[in-house]
Amino acid sequence: MAATESPEAKELSLVGRVELRIAMTDSDPKLETILNTYLPPLLLKLASDHISVRNKVISICQHLNTRVKAPNIKLPVTGLLKQYKENRNALVRHFDILYIQQGLSRLSIPEHLHLLPMLVQGIQRNFQESARHTSSLFNMLLKLLHSVTFPPRGSAEDTTLRHTLGFNEDIEDAPFIASWIGRLILFSPNPPSKRLPGLTTEECNFLQLYDKRDTWLPGVAGGMNFVETKVAAVKFLASGAFSDTERFLPALIAASDNNTRVSDLGEDMMKRATSAVSLEDAAILEQLFRLYLGTRGTDGSLPARVPLQVKLLALLCRSKRATSYTARNIQIIKEGLTSNTPGQSVEPSNVMPVNPRQGEIPFSAVAVQGLEASKLRTQIFVYANWLARMSDPAHINVVAPSTVTQLRDYIESQGWPNFHEDMSQQRKQESNLRSLGYESIGVLARASAEALIHDEDLDLLRWLFDSLAADSAGREVVLSIEMALSSILGAFGGYLKPDFERSLESLLLHNMQRQSGNVEGSGFRIVRSTRFAAVRYANRCLPFRNVKARWINVLALGSDSSERREVLDEGRKGLDPYSYKMLNPAKSNPLEKELSMQSEYELPHLGELLEQFFGENSVWSTVRPQGVALTMVNAYGSAVTLCFNILFHGSLSSGALIIDSEWERQLTTLVTNDESSRNRARHYLHAMAQDLERESALRTLFTAALNGIVASSGSSVASCSTCLLQLCSLSSDISVGSIVPSAFKLQNSILSNDKAVREASSRLFGILGSHQDCPRSGLEQMLRAFEGVCKGWQEAVGSDYLQVHGAMLAIAYYWSRRAFRASLPIATADESRVQAAVALCLEILTTSKDKTLLDAATVSIAQLSVSGVLSPRSLPQCYSAATVVKRLADNAGKGNENAIKALGSFGMQCDEDFTENTIFHQIFTGLIKLHEVRDITVQFSVGEAFSNTAAGWASKALIATLDVDCRPPSSPSRNVSLSWILGEILGNCKTTKPALRQASVIWLLCLVQFCGHLPAIQERLRDCQTAFKGFLTDRESLNQETASRGLSIVYEKGDRELKDDLVRDLVNSFTGSSVNMSGSISGETQLFEPGALPTGEGSITTYKDIMSLAAEVGNPSLVYKFMSLAANNAIWSSRAAFGRFGLSNVFSDSSVDGYLAQNPKLYPALFRYRFDPNTNVRSSMNEIWAALVPEPTVTIDKHFDTIMDDLLKNILGKEWRTRQACCDAVADLVQSRPAAKYEKYIGEIWTLTFKVCDDIKESVRTAAMALARVLVSILTRGLEAGDSTTRSAGAMLEHVLPFLLSPSGLESPAQEIQSFSLSALLQIIKKSNNSLEPEGIEYIRLRAEQYGVTGQQIDDARLSGVRGSPMLEAIERCLDFLDEMSMQELRRPLEDAITTGLGLPSRVGGSRVLVSLSTRHNYIFRPHANHFLRLARKQVLDRNETISASYAAACGYLARLTSDEEILKLVEHCRKLYFGSDDERDRVVAGEIVFSISKYATDRFGALAAEILPFVFLAKQDAYEGARTPFQNTWNETVGGSRTVLLYMQEIVQLAKQYLESPRWALKHTAAFTVAEVIDSTGGEIGDATARVVWPVLEKAVDGKSWEGKERILRAFVRFLRARNTTTQDETIRARVEQIILRESNRNNAAYRRHALSCLAEYVELPDSRDLFTDIYGITAPIIEDLLAGTDAMDHDMQSGDHLSRTAYGLHPLRTSK
Repeated sequence: MAATESPEAKELSLVGRVELRIAMTDSDPKLETILNTYLPPLLLKLASDHISVRNKVISICQHLNTRVKAPNIKLPVTGLLKQYKENRNALVRHFDILYIQQGLSRLSIPEHLHLLPMLVQGIQRNFQESARHTSSLFNMLLKLLHSVTFPPRGSAEDTTLRHTLGFNEDIEDAPFIASWIGRLILFSPNPPSKRLPGLTTEECNFLQLYDKRDTWLPGVAGGMNFVETKVAAVKFLASGAFSDTERFLPALIAASDNNTRVSDLGEDMMKRATSAVSLEDAAILEQLFRLYLGTRGTDGSLPARVPLQVKLLALLCRSKRATSYTARNIQIIKEGLTSNTPGQSVEPSNVMPVNPRQGEIPFSAVAVQGLEASKLRTQIFVYANWLARMSDPAHINVVAPSTVTQLRDYIESQGWPNFHEDMSQQRKQESNLRSLGYESIGVLARASAEALIHDEDLDLLRWLFDSLAADSAGREVVLSIEMALSSILGAFGGYLKPDFERSLESLLLHNMQRQSGNVEGSGFRIVRSTRFAAVRYANRCLPFRNVKARWINVLALGSDSSERREVLDEGRKGLDPYSYKMLNPAKSNPLEKELSMQSEYELPHLGELLEQFFGENSVWSTVRPQGVALTMVNAYGSAVTLCFNILFHGSLSSGALIIDSEWERQLTTLVTNDESSRNRARHYLHAMAQDLERESALRTLFTAALNGIVASSGSSVASCSTCLLQLCSLSSDISVGSIVPSAFKLQNSILSNDKAVREASSRLFGILGSHQDCPRSGLEQMLRAFEGVCKGWQEAVGSDYLQVHGAMLAIAYYWSRRAFRASLPIATADESRVQAAVALCLEILTTSKDKTLLDAATVSIAQLSVSGVLSPRSLPQCYSAATVVKRLADNAGKGNENAIKALGSFGMQCDEDFTENTIFHQIFTGLIKLHEVRDITVQFSVGEAFSNTAAGWASKALIATLDVDCRPPSSPSRNVSLSWILGEILGNCKTTKPALRQASVIWLLCLVQFCGHLPAIQERLRDCQTAFKGFLTDRESLNQETASRGLSIVYEKGDRELKDDLVRDLVNSFTGSSVNMSGSISGETQLFEPGALPTGEGSITTYKDIMSLAAEVGNPSLVYKFMSLAANNAIWSSRAAFGRFGLSNVFSDSSVDGYLAQNPKLYPALFRYRFDPNTNVRSSMNEIWAALVPEPTVTIDKHFDTIMDDLLKNILGKEWRTRQACCDAVADLVQSRPAAKYEKYIGEIWTLTFKVCDDIKESVRTAAMALARVLVSILTRGLEAGDSTTRSAGAMLEHVLPFLLSPSGLESPAQEIQSFSLSALLQIIKKSNNSLEPEGIEYIRLRAEQYGVTGQQIDDARLSGVRGSPMLEAIERCLDFLDEMSMQELRRPLEDAITTGLGLPSRVGGSRVLVSLSTRHNYIFRPHANHFLRLARKQVLDRNETISASYAAACGYLARLTSDEEILKLVEHCRKLYFGSDDERDRVVAGEIVFSISKYATDRFGALAAEILPFVFLAKQDAYEGARTPFQNTWNETVGGSRTVLLYMQEIVQLAKQYLESPRWALKHTAAFTVAEVIDSTGGEIGDATARVVWPVLEKAVDGKSWEGKERILRAFVRFLRARNTTTQDETIRARVEQIILRESNRNNAAYRRHALSCLAEYVELPDSRDLFTDIYGITAPIIEDLLAGTDAMDHDMQSGDHLSRTAYGLHPLRTSK
């Protein structure tokens, strides 16, 4: 027995036997059989521990390599691959891979499919073991994919493909393959650099099989076509083998590929994959950022290509978490804005990686320019806006400063502030980017205001203002700058640091002074005003107390007439504290609100304001003499008024005057009519006079107001007069004394043409002239001047009357104020002058008929009487008191209120004597007779006159009359006058005469108001109440309202005991209980029409109902408030009524607020009444609400549940007014509240709303539908918002959607509810407000001219509506779920919809669906594109131009997917339309189709350019502009230059030749123009071959009679001859040329002949032309003779030129001939 063999010998023996078997095979089939059995085991021996065995196997393999080169020998690929997967020996795997690669291409397709699962299983583990080997496996996978046809998406085979490939078992394989498919899409074969965008060096080596250069050479054995491989890989990625999460990033990369076959598949995958991943996932974001920016180091990846970067940014704009990657965001923006040229890259520095949230990442970018740069930068600006809106403060404060710096650098790199704007596409893109840059700066600055705005140097804000002033870009850029400044406005508010506030003041003042056209020190030229922006900033950034800001407002108001209206409006708002408050609402936080109220809304310090306006350094300085007229007179009055209002507001601060919309009006009313307010103001001004500093400010205000009167003009004079008059009337003599020396400056104002100015100035003169410090000499001079003017009153004409009027008033006011000042007695010498003045007044009163003079006389009599200068006892002897009273009464009977006041004033000086025929009785009788005057305002003047006559100086109607610093003068005592007059008026209140009855209640109201504090009235308040109650039954609304006001005043005038008694009497009178007063009225006294004030159970129509409402609340005294507030007559809205009878007095009893705070039952009812359908009721209740509820928002929030419960309870009430009011009230209530506030009511609200939608009353249904629309609008807005708002909207959806889909919604029997439910659902889907087209729109279109528009304009609007229609949006979303099978099913219904649809929306909608399928679903739609292109071709002939144009555009999109043959058929169809129809519209349609192909299928158009461009070239010469324009646009967009014509010369000329024979003149002329254009496009170089082609056609074109435009052909004819002189060497051709040129010059058409002679002159200048003098002379001689004879026959057609030019026209051909 032989010795036992060693293991090595055994292995060698086995290997030897295999080698012998291989060697013994003599045919390829036998060798294939042997290899199938022994090749894998043989290669397995390469794992032997013995080197001899391994060497032996290698030698055998070397022998095999020569044997298996024959392509018909199949290798055991399956066994080898299985062995590779199971074996870990590197040498074995190496040889396995070699033979697998060699045998793979010899397998059949079924064998490929069988091999695929084995190849992909475990490939991720293989990569970990050996990247080189795995690169070969991945390469083999790509080869196999070329053989695979993947099942339709969504099919059963597609669903099980993942399981078939084993991806469910090894979950890491699918993500691995998907990621490498993504890298494959990024890869470029045989790259010049080891790095590529998005790929590291190692990844490039992997895909290149580690420097195997022929990997991607399809002509080399084993090489592949890279493009087809990418397409196959992407198809594999789109199959069911991968989940949406796995394919997300590769699909994103594919969507950005420049190959449409790849990008279309990528886009399709992205639609589904995006929703499968969370963009808040840190791992996803890390991948996106790494792909965008690349990685570090020399072997790292470069940043992604621009198209991919654009898509990456779009995704990052949807991630809030992405905003936290501050360093990377900074790098993205920096590199995107500072890129250089294409193809260059800035290598990253060798810095170690850092955490993405920390540190600085080195600059690294692939630079771009042109359109790609524009797209990228646009998206970067969008991303910057996203960062600004969504970043946390900590993150945006890091990103914003550097980002803004980059944006500024980018804008400045464009040549800021200069910008040369032209029509080039590049400049338009730069302009758009510039706009976006400004907008982004504004948004970022607002988001990071602390870092960018609130710095003392205001660098950024200053730069933006400079940009607004000097940037010379277009209007869009300017709007963007304004938007940026507006955005920054939101960053201001609250407290400003003093240094910052001063810097901002300086900046804004500087911008107010900028003038267009000036060149500033910085070197740039101002091109526009910045005043509007500066005023806005002053009003919104600086607090109201800032005097510089108020000066800026004054500068705005002082602008000239050319200033923008917005500047003036902003100026006015800034000077009104309420408007300022509305512009700068208080903070929501209570503490911030309190601080804001203290700082922002604080009024300016009066002294500082006066110093700014009228100080020494101001243009309105009161310190230096005003030698010339004031500047900025338009603003002077407003400035003085503001100072005046601030002064008096300070004096009344203890009264807590609220700054609201009526602030200035209330202030004026209080100062004029309220005694306590006037006393406070008087004490305040007297105190100011005692303080040195404040006295100086007061003196400045006095002087400024006086300057405004004497040196200003327009409305400023009246404003200053009013202010100074009020100041003087309340100030001490010490204060007034500062301007007394200037009283004489008032002379011109007193004699001016403005009545208001005359009256105010005259009264001022009386106050100042009567002052003890007034210089006597000057005063005497003025009085003489005025007396002189008055003496000539009888001879006065025209404006002289006005001067007499002013002079009389000045004299009367002077003597009356002298009388007021008891310390300044009238001297004996002056008595005669007084008597003369009195006599003058009485003379004019009794003899003059001029209204102006009579007005002066009555006012003068009133003033002299009230001061005691004139009385019945002091009348001149020639006049009796009865005569004066009669004359005044006659004038008063004409409605003259001054005469009425004069009667009352004269009556003050009469003794108490009520007997008949006494002066007192005559005055009383005269006033009583005035009830016949129908003007209601006159009756209030009569009431004042009664008050003055009855009470004298005790009447509060006279509180503003005493306007000097003294006590009221003495007058006859009044003991029983008031009682007697009150009794008479109370008696008249019971009369049956309507006019007297109405007048009496008004007079009674005045007596109670002005004399209610006197005992005579106090004793009879119950009688007054009884009288007022008696008018509650009156049918005249004014009487009821007057009584209501009177009852309220009666209540206010009484003491506590009397108030209780009055309430008791009033309640008892309504309830029917026993009463202590006579005259009780019925509780059924009607106040409102039935239904005017609806409640839950009925309607308030009587005062008994009012009482019940008050009783329900629990406070009967509120009846007085209700009765007063319920008045709605316009008389109560007048200034006088507001001041004396208005709400400011009605609610002076502050206890009402305290009561309501504890008894909230009134709020629900009042809130509901505010929406009553009756206008009067609504107005009344709004007044009540405004008075009772000073802070509506706070009150409603506090009582929200109570109010809502009341509304929902009454929304189904019995009365239609109640139901309608509840609908409107609920709509108002929910619109201004967060959804969480009413979330618990939402279900009930919807239910009740839909019930009321079916109401029997139309107006109720309308209100209910309006409420429903409000609810839907709130819901859709919530769905569009983010974060908490979306959650609230989601909670609402839980209530709303089931309801809309329930029988109460879509299935409701009411048609309106069904329609609304459908519309609401569509709006919810689309998340916006849209509506379907109304049915009547087609009717309107057919009658468009009746509405002043064209049918096309209406169609354009309809088209816009269709594009935004929720129905179309819903259709497109359905299309997103298409696959191959469902597309096949969709084909027939879509075809039917396109061909049978009626109406523009349906027809246009069909075209939009085709466009959507062609762009967003082209992979699925491609097999059907030819069919639908043929279908669309028929639709373009629709008579409606909008429908036709929409299908023409659809044809362009469809051409992307159709075959070349189908596109050529479409072009041929266009040719038939153009050449075969007489309708101009058909030529236009042809042009639109061709242009759409060139625009939307550019690559397909370019491939078929030779077939299309000749036709386009000819058609763009069409004489009809509508047909010419689309062809012209097509040529311009697709052709590089005019020399392109030479490429298609033959085709163009042949086409022109064909249609020169056309019987249609339009085509004949177009063909002729085409020939001319061909010659013009040659550039003066025409070769022999070209000339031979062109000459016959040109000769044909120039033949025939003359026609408009033929001169263009003739000029081209001459240019052709100039370019081809050799052509004329042929005598036949030369003769023909001369014949043509002479024939055309001899045409009878005068306009054409002029051009022909010019061409003849050009021809004879040619070097080889013959002498044609005789022929030319024969043609031009008649023309010259006519010229010399002065009868040029061509004058009619020559547009311009003198005799010399016309002569040259005839001689030029002769001069140039040889």
